[in-house]
Amino acid sequence: MTQAVQHEAAALPAVTPVPGVGDSAPEFELVNQYGEPVRLSDFRGRNVVVVFYPFAFSGICTGELCEIRDNLALFEDANAAVLAVSVDSKFAQRAYAEKEGYDFDLLADFWPHGAVASAYGVFDADSGMALRGTFIIDAAGIVRYVVVNPRGQARDLGEYRAALAGLGGN
Repeated sequence: MTQAVQHEAAALPAVTPVPGVGDSAPEFELVNQYGEPVRLSDFRGRNVVVVFYPFAFSGICTGELCEIRDNLALFEDANAAVLAVSVDSKFAQRAYAEKEGYDFDLLADFWPHGAVASAYGVFDADSGMALRGTFIIDAAGIVRYVVVNPRGQARDLGEYRAALAGLGGN
């Protein structure tokens, strides 16, 4: 499997490294846009695509999440759940999901602020936001693909497609 990692080194916290391919994915529990708890471990037996994004309602983030929304069958065909995570509150996440028609979970890494993004090494403490990090996790909870793009650079859906194809449908 190809591993794509791009870093904006100055923005990544030095304390927590980005999990690499072959590492166990850090466990987490966050609330979704409806206030329901979502645990990564609840998805054992399925692939999971964890997409960290800076903020709801921002331009590049909306473009990326709309591309996922418009190609959700790609993820479903790979037996993959999409979990999109930002530091916004569940209230902002719900308004954002309703406005854009997102049918996947938007998770609020609101408090403690950015704790899950920090655990994945993609929290920028200087700006108080998550970087554009994506982690594709297999059905056993192992990271199989990682990309962290610099601020202002959208991720490539084609890379997701290739990484998911390498996992199979489990």
